[in-house]
Amino acid sequence: MKKTPSEQSSVPKTTRARNRRGEGGRLRDDIVAAAVELLDESGDERAITLRSVARKVGIAAPSIYPHFPDQPAIMLAVVQGEFADLESSLRAAVDAVGDDPRERLYAACDAYLDFARLHPERYRTMFGGLWLPTLGESSLTHADLAALGSGSIELLAGLFDECVAAGRATSTDVYGDTVALWLGLHGLAHQRAVSQAFPWPDGIADRVITSLAHLTD
Repeated sequence: MKKTPSEQSSVPKTTRARNRRGEGGRLRDDIVAAAVELLDESGDERAITLRSVARKVGIAAPSIYPHFPDQPAIMLAVVQGEFADLESSLRAAVDAVGDDPRERLYAACDAYLDFARLHPERYRTMFGGLWLPTLGESSLTHADLAALGSGSIELLAGLFDECVAAGRATSTDVYGDTVALWLGLHGLAHQRAVSQAFPWPDGIADRVITSLAHLTD
């Protein structure tokens, strides 16, 4: 009997070798990697479905459920991985400069903007893409979403605090001003992506950072 299109789409294109005992975690990693590939290929998180991921990995869709209860859970893992990469990029940039607090904060901010420029589709997905479900309609919790990006914010806050302690910034509310700085960086990154023809002034990033971080010379 000929299969319907929906039945055909549920059949993996290739058969994945069964994991050996104790290697179940590898399948979870493969599922996330497949979702990232689909995002890069399509530029649209709507292309990431349980069936499309299963086909990419070479498994039947039900094999995903022991690792992820639904599609938003897969997307959460993808986004968590991207935030981890962002934080690693910021730390690497900070480690590459000297001990001057102002230079360290600048290095992190520049690395943030570079990450957004080099990975536009992933960056868009990280910050409220179409994948975000309504709370209560998936397995995701408020805590899951609230934790996204917390490592990068904490890193920026620590660098900001170093500037204040060294007399290189005049902030009296480090956390609040860190959030304001992040909003400035995020807004600039977003507008650069969607307004590529806009005549951006020279040094606009420096103005955003210096102003929002209350930096002194």
